[in-house]
Amino acid sequence: MTAALDLAFSALSDPTRRVILAMLLEDDMAVTDVAEPFEMSLAAISKHLAILSRAGLISQEKRGRVKWCKLEPDALKEASVWMQSFGQFEAINLDAFEAFLAKSELA
Repeated sequence: MTAALDLAFSALSDPTRRVILAMLLEDDMAVTDVAEPFEMSLAAISKHLAILSRAGLISQEKRGRVKWCKLEPDALKEASVWMQSFGQFEAINLDAFEAFLAKSELA
């Protein structure tokens, strides 16, 4: 896998970051609005946003005194192409997919 793909999957491994991405599917959001539904500090949310930003999944832009977050949907293109290569597995047959991945790691 490439470094960009590793960063994307690492960023997606956290459920909070996946929720943030889903929120940003709707529209650009201010950091404070992103943080609102979570029971964690603004600093913790900022760390999640930094990871998403480093992975290229979101961009951040300062407008006046407010920092805005925007989803970068093209960033998931490489991950999507990689995952589609496993199309021979049925969605419900995760055991076979897991076994395939285990064999790949040993090779």
